[in-house]
Parts: sequence; C-alpha cells; structure tokens
Amino acid sequence: MAVEASLDSVKFLFTRRWILFALGVVVLALACYRLGVWQFHRLAERKAENVVTVHNLHANPVPVGSLLDAGRPVPASEEWRPVTATGRYDAQHTVVLRYQTRNGQAGIDLITPLMTSSGTAVLVDRGWVPSQNTGTTQAHLPQPPSGTVKVTGWVQPSATGSATVVTDRSTRLISSARIAKLVPYPLYGGYIQALTESPAPAHPPLRAEQPDLSNGPHFFYGIQWWFFSALSVFGFGYLVWDERKKLRAGTTEDDEAPDRVSEESRT
Repeated sequence: MAVEASLDSVKFLFTRRWILFALGVVVLALACYRLGVWQFHRLAERKAENVVTVHNLHANPVPVGSLLDAGRPVPASEEWRPVTATGRYDAQHTVVLRYQTRNGQAGIDLITPLMTSSGTAVLVDRGWVPSQNTGTTQAHLPQPPSGTVKVTGWVQPSATGSATVVTDRSTRLISSARIAKLVPYPLYGGYIQALTESPAPAHPPLRAEQPDLSNGPHFFYGIQWWFFSALSVFGFGYLVWDERKKLRAGTTEDDEAPDRVSEESRT
C-alpha cells in the first residue's frame, strides 16, 4: 500500500504538461552547461594568446620589412612584435581613426603612411589627439616630423568588415587593404602603433597603450553558466517536491472527510 501511495503521488510527472516541462529543463540545463564549457575554452585561448603577446612585447625590435609584406595579412603570431621603420611621412594621405576615447575624453587617432626606402609604405598609427570632431575635417591635425624619420612601434593586424570603409579620409577601423586604394604606392599589410618617433614631432600625440593582459571575465562567466544549469535542475526538483506535497495533502483531506461526516452525524 505504501508503494502504491508513493507511485500515485508522482503520477503527475507523466502528464503532458510535466513531461514538456522536464524536457525544457533538460534543454536549458544542457545549454547552460555547454555555454560554461565554451567560456572555459575561451579562457584557455585567452591565456595562450597572452603568453604569445608577452613574448612578443619583450622581443627586440626588427626592421619592418622582415615581418611584413605588401598586401599580406599580419600573422597572429607576429601581433605586438616591436619593429622599426625609417622613411618619410606622407602627411597628405593621413587618415583619421574616428571615435577614439582616452580617459573618457573624445578624440581621434592619426594614421599616416611612412614611405620607406624599399618603395613600400607602412601605415603608422602615430597616436591619439583630443577632438570633438568625428574626423572628417582635417584642417588642424598635428603634423608629423618632416624629413627622414625613424619609427619604433608594435605590429598590428588590419581590421576587416564594413567599419574599415574610408570616407573623407576617415575610418572607424584600420585596414591597410582599404587605405592602399587611396595612395599611389604599395602598403605593407597591417600597421604600426608608434611608440617613438625620431626626430620627435613638435606636438606629439598620446602614444598607444599597453595591451590588456588579464584573463578577462571568462572564468566567472563559466561559473555563472554552470550555476544557472544547476539552478534549473534544483528549481525543477523543488517544484516536483512542492506539487507532490500538495497532492498528498489533498489525498489526506479526502481520506479524513468520511470520518468527519460520521462524527457530525452522531452529534
């Protein structure tokens, strides 16, 4: 009898509503679990990328032509490598990188081709300057040094996508392939984030910042997704327990009803 009573108390689990509910919980729990696994994979990738970045940052500078080629994308393994480039700036073909902020202040980055002795130019992100303008007007941009200039900086890959379109000599992301269509000479793939210029400009822009070498939020996001997975299972179990409790309470009341009626009739 006790076994039959226990089975009766969970019959509701085999109704259409509860079966669909259980399937939904299973899908949700598995999805959250997989998202957590994905975040931990991203954490491992981030750590591996940071190892490469730290190694590259501490490498000795090499001539730009030994790492970059005209029209060739920058390999991921070469990003943040220090390089040197010597040549003359082509200030007339400066492109403005719009919507750049530093410490909450609006500004722009100055992207100027540096013509090297090889006949191939390299794009140089000379740095950031404050500006309330989006960059389409270039009447008062700080000028680069004249004559022969030696630039030391970090190698960066070109961006891709629609944001690399150059309009009125301004863009939202740097693409050497896009800018190469606007200049009368070949460009190396990628660009350089300048750290030093020799001779120094009269009004030097604010130089590039160090890359973020933290592990990011992936660990906490992974734990969060796994918590949601466990919470969905726990919540389902609690609802089953609560429903079973209500059904048992209702059954007990029905069993006691004849006794109450008998007592009332005797009185």
